[in-house]
Amino acid sequence: MRAVAQGRLVTFGIVPDSPHTGYGYIQRGEALQGTTARQVARFVEKPDAATAEKFLAGGDYFWNSGMFLFSARQFVEELGRLRADILAACERALAAGEHDLDFCRLDKAAFADCPSDSIDYAVMEKTANAAVVPAEIGWNDIGAWSALWDVGLKDADGNVVRGDVYLDGVKRSYVRAETRMVAALGVEDLLIVETADAVLVADKSRAQDVKKVVDYLKKSGRTEHEFHTRVFRPWGWYEGIDMGERFQVKRIMVKPGHKLSLQMHHHRAEHWVVVSGTARVTRDGVEQLLTEDQSTYIPLGTSHRLENPGKVPLHLIEVQSGSYLGEDDIVRFEDVYKRN
Repeated sequence: MRAVAQGRLVTFGIVPDSPHTGYGYIQRGEALQGTTARQVARFVEKPDAATAEKFLAGGDYFWNSGMFLFSARQFVEELGRLRADILAACERALAAGEHDLDFCRLDKAAFADCPSDSIDYAVMEKTANAAVVPAEIGWNDIGAWSALWDVGLKDADGNVVRGDVYLDGVKRSYVRAETRMVAALGVEDLLIVETADAVLVADKSRAQDVKKVVDYLKKSGRTEHEFHTRVFRPWGWYEGIDMGERFQVKRIMVKPGHKLSLQMHHHRAEHWVVVSGTARVTRDGVEQLLTEDQSTYIPLGTSHRLENPGKVPLHLIEVQSGSYLGEDDIVRFEDVYKRN
């Protein structure tokens, strides 16, 4: 692209077809000679409805897609000039990192010290080299649940449905069931989203207010905004099934050829029951193979490891019992994934 060759940092502005209040906007400036790009006049935060109407009528505003095109050298140079602290933290994380097979693992402490900021705020809104290229590509940010209704296949009543859902007299709604049946009666213009850990019910016009729920979860010290009931790990995943006073039950899947770390727990014991596949279990240096319907017990303080030596996924049920069942009660002695 000619604008990039001229040293510009290019962003793609979506030609708007409605006064959307869920997107940021970019105002175009002067045309750049020899290109289809325009100088960026300014970036605008998500507007209210009246302002969005004016932007649409004016014709010189685009939706901010958050998509960019620039040379790595040009961006690094601008980042170093505008946010030297971010660049320095990234350089420290890379310099202190480790190479593991074909992975480059950045230094955790150095990377954690990097200030949190977006490309827009850190560079694009400050640089004099920002350019915008108009794009009419049928783009949708899918940044809110209402956007899934916008692009979804609608039934005769304008509803978009996913999962085990029963509707009666419902119109223009998005209803999603992931783990249980959801029934809705006589409602209109709603978002109903059921997952294993939470249920959302909201008017479609307030889809952006989900961030208020996230703020509440953070302030309350809860974890639903960070972790789903199914948590993915390099070796597979685990999923909480039930928990109560001094016990917790999980489903665990280990991918073929993968294994968990060699570890120990100070505060909990574990029972493992193999549902399908083959498990290689190591307890205090002693190995055993378990297959479907077989089980084993891991006493508190015992070093242990779970591995899938087979060709199909290993599924098992884990029952934990003890005085503390947090994920941080893990002492790792050896780990192929280089975790602490």
